[in-house]
Amino acid sequence: MTTDLRASLNDLPELAQGLGNYIGGRWESDEAETFAAINPATGGELARLPLSTRETARRAVAHAKAAQPAWARLSTWDRATLCASIGDAIAAATDDLARILSMEQGKTLAEAIGEVTATAHGFHMSAELVRYMTGEVQTGQTPDRLFLTNRHPRGVYAVITPWNYPVMIPGEYLAPAIATGNAVVWVPAPTTSLVAAALMRVIASVGLPDGLINLVLGQGAVVGDEIVGHEDVQGIGFTGSTRTGKSVAERGAGKPMLLELGGNGPVIVRRDADLDLAAQAAALGAFMNSGQICAATGRVLADSAIAGELAEKIAEIARSHKPGDPLHQGTTMGPLNNAAVVQKTREHIDEAIAAGARCIAGGHTLPDLGSDHFYAPTVLVDVTPDMRVAREETFGPVVPVIALDGDDELLRVANDTEYGLTMAIFSRDMERAMAMSTELTAGIISINAHTVTWETHMPLGGASGTKSGIGRLGGRHTIEAMTEMRMVTIPAPRFAGKEKG
Repeated sequence: MTTDLRASLNDLPELAQGLGNYIGGRWESDEAETFAAINPATGGELARLPLSTRETARRAVAHAKAAQPAWARLSTWDRATLCASIGDAIAAATDDLARILSMEQGKTLAEAIGEVTATAHGFHMSAELVRYMTGEVQTGQTPDRLFLTNRHPRGVYAVITPWNYPVMIPGEYLAPAIATGNAVVWVPAPTTSLVAAALMRVIASVGLPDGLINLVLGQGAVVGDEIVGHEDVQGIGFTGSTRTGKSVAERGAGKPMLLELGGNGPVIVRRDADLDLAAQAAALGAFMNSGQICAATGRVLADSAIAGELAEKIAEIARSHKPGDPLHQGTTMGPLNNAAVVQKTREHIDEAIAAGARCIAGGHTLPDLGSDHFYAPTVLVDVTPDMRVAREETFGPVVPVIALDGDDELLRVANDTEYGLTMAIFSRDMERAMAMSTELTAGIISINAHTVTWETHMPLGGASGTKSGIGRLGGRHTIEAMTEMRMVTIPAPRFAGKEKG
């Protein structure tokens, strides 16, 4: 299998050749330093990309600032038409984009195709939504004035995106940003910069106005920091870790921002639940994209009466997975994306076992598959709520099962977290499940479904008072967030009677 994986390096689509920064409508690759795009399944180098400087980031902001006014003056229909054309172009390039995504990020080809398809749909959706963006007409306290409200673009948006969904998440920001009349400076995660540049090539192919979307490759602490704090940037969109999100919020203080951050979603399983359904959902949420999802199954909180049986059902699913070459049709799980997430996954598992947890499936890397980034789907039992694996966002394929006594304890431990992104409840008693949902603190609560239950037109975001973010990403919610409401007052027309003559 190792030979097959390394041979796949020779099959990088032409779409991924000769890429770099895209600034002011031109491709650039003349930075003094470069960095490698790596295939996590092999450790092999896919390409060299420019490591941009702060000066490059500032030039990108200047181009976005110059392009935005003319773009904003276009009719909504013209902007929607271009947005829809981008969706068409992405759909046409699905096979190549998905292959590049799978090779650089590590997710299976089937998952990659789904991600690219969702991205194309997102551009089409923004094109439709912006056509029906509305304001209001209201009367005032006196009869001689009318008050008109409508939405205007904010200006230049800084968009910083992560490596776990490096095609779909950028689309969730880029599409509504340009549809509503903003310009963008986009900084993708370094470990998935090649597929980001390939996506940018597809977007630019429709005849994008120069400077409307600018791609700057490099370290977030350098180029991301520069654009977030730049005085000519009026809005911020960021998806990533809670720690980095805090830094972004501080650097961009005072600017409108969308922050979609971390999670540690509990799957609550009552003793009356359908255990097969709960096990399938918990496993799907934990092992999809190798667990590298902010909405992943962070922990399973099960009533003590059924915890052991449920854990074994999840373990059976874990053992049935087939990690391997993400481009291979029979593979169900690819490698983790980078060494840092491998190390964190290992630490969480090892610390839990040292503290008394037992591993009943997985618990180790699979280096024979081609690199040490492959991790076996893992299930831990005898986990306690104070262990790191139960309190932090692991971002790996791990299911910690915690046995608790009764609904009150299930609710208490579910809410005993600094995160509040997604949670799930499994019960055959719908009335009881609905009542419990009102006691949970999360932006999304699923009943008898996995924690990654979300669609691109629905609002994704964390609950207030938690470390899971600010605002809501998805559909009309992003359209509204990326515009500002303005009010115009005019004299109210009055009918003065019949004309003379």
